[in-house]
Amino acid sequence: MSKNILIRSVPENIHKWIEDERYRQQMTKQDFIFRVLENASSYGQPSLFDHATPASLPSPGRLPFTFIDLFAGIGGFRIGLQRAGGRCVFTSEWDKYSQKTYHSWFGDIPYGDIRELKPADIPNHDVLAAGFPCQPFSIAGVSKKNSLGRAHGFKDKTQGTLFFHLATIIEAKRPPVLFLENVKNLLSHDAGKTWAVIENTLKDLNYLVFPKVIDASAYVPQHRERIIIVCFDRSVFGDNVPFKFPEKPSGPTPKLVDILEEKPDPKYTLSNHLWSYLQKYAQKHKELGNGFGFGLCKLDGITRTLSARYYKDGSEVLIPQGKGKNPRRLTPREAARLMGFPVPEQLDIAVSDTQAYKQFGNAVVPAVVEAVGKQIVDVLYWHVISNGLLKHGSKNNKPVYAEAVR
Repeated sequence: MSKNILIRSVPENIHKWIEDERYRQQMTKQDFIFRVLENASSYGQPSLFDHATPASLPSPGRLPFTFIDLFAGIGGFRIGLQRAGGRCVFTSEWDKYSQKTYHSWFGDIPYGDIRELKPADIPNHDVLAAGFPCQPFSIAGVSKKNSLGRAHGFKDKTQGTLFFHLATIIEAKRPPVLFLENVKNLLSHDAGKTWAVIENTLKDLNYLVFPKVIDASAYVPQHRERIIIVCFDRSVFGDNVPFKFPEKPSGPTPKLVDILEEKPDPKYTLSNHLWSYLQKYAQKHKELGNGFGFGLCKLDGITRTLSARYYKDGSEVLIPQGKGKNPRRLTPREAARLMGFPVPEQLDIAVSDTQAYKQFGNAVVPAVVEAVGKQIVDVLYWHVISNGLLKHGSKNNKPVYAEAVR
């Protein structure tokens, strides 16, 4: 029987996706198709922590695992972790427009408000992923409660915040790995008190905490610093986890010109009124010694950070168009590419331009998630091999690490 596969009349959107992805990964079409099929064949295997045992020993970097996607936005975590070999088993996102995009791209309708979510309704999982919002905590009254002999802990310190609900889920589900993301300013927010509460809460929950600010400019043509927080359950992995954040990828530096459309709609060109206003605004602040103003990009360089407010005037990322022509905004498709999202190359953007800009400006860069995710997989592989966990099963649908190690 022939082992060749001949496929005719490939739909244009799928063919374009194949071409874009194989070019991005610098692969031949045949090698790319083989990788897609190989990855697809792996998704049906059980997770590391499921009751069944994988048929054969996986190789480093290719270990199947399950994850949940909280504060999911439009799925930046999901894309990155799926590329790293993960399988999403639950999603939560409250914004109705983000839900619409998520459903359009992944076929799943995310659960809504996390504050109404019961941990018992969340499937067991290997990795908890969450790009949680940054909120200040009130620690008033802690000293008084101490004097009264009343416990306060994270349930007191974080009460009323979205992080409180995240910590409650972590406490109840005990995922072996946490993969969290936030703005760089989380470290300095509220004079450092916010980060102190978050870090101490994670440590009180018995997790080893690895934080690092990563600039996505090594992966996409955009200066975008975010704090990545990876945590490992000490009762599962012990105190000497060989985790390292990824090194800066080798190869050519991403350039803005690579993600631009050839013939953008003229509607994205700034009006004379808006362009005049932005120039006067920048000049005013220059004279005052401030650094505020528009960001006219260099096509062979990178952009400023794309914000969720980009829809207002697009001033932080403006594309020059030559003499006699005003600069223009990014198109929504270019905004997607600037973040490293491959999905809009396959499917239409399901929301208005305004909502699309908000969604991409709030998103996590999938390539950063993938790179960190592969480092997490290396730790999972190390743990599986060093503890012989492939020979263990699980009971009561609990993670196999918990059953084998505790």
